[in-house]
Amino acid sequence: MFRVGFGFDTHKLTSGKKLMIGGVHIPSDYGCEGYSDADVLIHAMCDALLGAANLRDIGYHFPDTDVRYKDKESVFFLKEVCKHIVKEKWKIENIDTTVVLQRPKLSPYIFSMQECLATVLQIDANCISIKAKTSETLGFIGRTEGISAHAVALLSK
Repeated sequence: MFRVGFGFDTHKLTSGKKLMIGGVHIPSDYGCEGYSDADVLIHAMCDALLGAANLRDIGYHFPDTDVRYKDKESVFFLKEVCKHIVKEKWKIENIDTTVVLQRPKLSPYIFSMQECLATVLQIDANCISIKAKTSETLGFIGRTEGISAHAVALLSK
């Protein structure tokens, strides 16, 4: 049996914050606002994995009203989601993602992100696709006011 899940996340960018994407610190003058470290890529991946397993969404499992998750690294959430997936006897086949950010360029960091995420998920880095796009200077992303990420996960049982 195969199941597909889709995930999406978006965050506001603010100067002086640390920019974390895919568990990797990206040097930048701004970072994401959020209750945790606001790693949009990991949040989108969590929702894709949870969706494929029909286990609701990241906010259900880790509500932003719970002080235990304040300023938490998003890698923690991905590890916990992976435990849920394994408990339900699902296997992650692959994850395909797209990060939409005007700047900085993410290309130099994609391999590091893949390696970090593969270690957390205990899958081959080749099973994680990360693409980086701009919004061609259009909208809130083009004005560097925000960032978005999309993810699709394929699970098998």
